Amino acid sequence: MQKKILLTESEMPRQWYNVCPDIPNGLQPPLDPGTNQPIGPDKLSAIFPMGLLEQEMSPESWIDIPEEVLEIYKIWRPSPLIRADKLEEALGTKTKIYYKYEGVSPSGSHKTNSAVAQAYYNKKAGIKRIATETGAGQWGSALSFAAHKFGLECKVYMVRVSFDQKPYRKVMMNTYGAEIVASPSPDTPFGRSVLEKNPDSPGSLGIAISEAVFDAASREDTNYALGSVLNHVILHQSIIGLEAKKQLEKAGDYPDIIIGCCGGGSNFAGIATPFLRDKLDGKNIRLIGVEPASCPTLTKGKLAYDFGDVAQTTPLLYMYTLGHDFMPPGIHAGGLRYHGMSPIVSAMVREKIIEPMSVHQIECFEAGRLFAQTEGIIPAPETCHAIRATIMEATKDLNKPQTILFNLSGHGLLDLSSYEQFYAGSLHNYDYPEEAINAAMANLPKVG
Repeated sequence: MQKKILLTESEMPRQWYNVCPDIPNGLQPPLDPGTNQPIGPDKLSAIFPMGLLEQEMSPESWIDIPEEVLEIYKIWRPSPLIRADKLEEALGTKTKIYYKYEGVSPSGSHKTNSAVAQAYYNKKAGIKRIATETGAGQWGSALSFAAHKFGLECKVYMVRVSFDQKPYRKVMMNTYGAEIVASPSPDTPFGRSVLEKNPDSPGSLGIAISEAVFDAASREDTNYALGSVLNHVILHQSIIGLEAKKQLEKAGDYPDIIIGCCGGGSNFAGIATPFLRDKLDGKNIRLIGVEPASCPTLTKGKLAYDFGDVAQTTPLLYMYTLGHDFMPPGIHAGGLRYHGMSPIVSAMVREKIIEPMSVHQIECFEAGRLFAQTEGIIPAPETCHAIRATIMEATKDLNKPQTILFNLSGHGLLDLSSYEQFYAGSLHNYDYPEEAINAAMANLPKVG
């Protein structure tokens, strides 16, 4: 048995896959919140470069990866596909488990795949500075690295609860030359308004997005970059699944089940969407998106038009949402604490192509510990959700021969304080109460 299945640099995909044209019944367009009419690239060009807006709305299935982006990708891509045979042995299962290891990137997660592309298109458009938000810090770290590669300044608004929980993420971003502030911050009018009402606000991705969008809109030299949710981000992440397909072919295998954790949807969609055509052509393959029970966007949310941020500055996106006012608890999978889900992932759930699942954080950390003890890699708390679901599927019937592919979207070496709290017994499971979700969804915008 071969443990690692590798590709050479010459075998790396040279095009991204755009899943949008292949989704049955398509996507609903983003709307201008002022008119409730489909929003065009002209309005969005105030904070996004045209190169990314063209990708966001492209009808093409394949989009060339620029040579400058490929050159930086080569620092860590192609990433390895690894057989988790030691985990299989520990579980006593006949299931074959493979994981695509995205923790080899400079920032330690899959986020770098889109960060490099976004920095490239902003540089090409003459932008000097990028503003962004980050939850757990993986996206902020990735964009800090990518911005420096293309000579751009970077300002990161980091959700306060993660800012306090993950100090070494700040150090990593500083090392790449970025400026980081805790959000809500005193640096923007919206941040100040939140702090006035609640000086101890733990923050949320929705608040941090509002601050970053305001920052970008208030300066001509600055654009905004988002690390998940949007179509062009899902596009860039497709390189994960495209590589995995090639690697599984080399191993003479094919997945029965593909699993990824879901926050905004980027790493799950990145590994799953390149297999969509096979599924639509009749291939018996299950796609499972796993989210925290404390932020159950897909399993308890509503498919509706909603804002992507708390201050209601973004276009309206048709997605599964818990409501833009939703304030998630400070669970340690900070990258999964988002009220909305990618319109692409939402449409695939709508069409029953994806099976959503929610799991609790203590069981996820237990799964992460077992994975570290068997396979040697300490996974990020977000990735532990995918590992938990993988273990659940692999142990339903220990004698069933099947193949599972999951995305190990990032390592957890900068999340050891979360593991420390797990070992100390200070973490607890949290089901978000139905009445709180209903209250947050009461303020959904009225469309149509």
